[in-house]
Amino acid sequence: MDTTTIKEGKSMAILSYVLIIGPLIALSINADKKNPYTSFHLRQGLGLTATFLLIGLTMSSYFNRSQLPPETSFNIAFPFWIFISILTFYGMFTAVMGYTRPIPLLGSFFQKWLKRL
Repeated sequence: MDTTTIKEGKSMAILSYVLIIGPLIALSINADKKNPYTSFHLRQGLGLTATFLLIGLTMSSYFNRSQLPPETSFNIAFPFWIFISILTFYGMFTAVMGYTRPIPLLGSFFQKWLKRL
């Protein structure tokens, strides 16, 4: 990827990692004029957002049905949120630095599943 493409798409690539609202804004802006750099990071950010929501809804549903005390629920959920946060900051870092490296563990799946973006 050339430096012009990276420079033009860098701000939308970074915005793609702002969970929930960021990928939606970047998706709508990137729909007009597709930038390969933005598209790469958009797939990563959208995949992280979907993972964040899926884990959150699953845990919320489970914790609401179980009789677990709140501190136990927190102790179970906290490592997942730390995991998502680390992956998000890693993605933002790669976008700022101009790299197209997939997020560890999940990034290659996001690229395959969301290849139409």
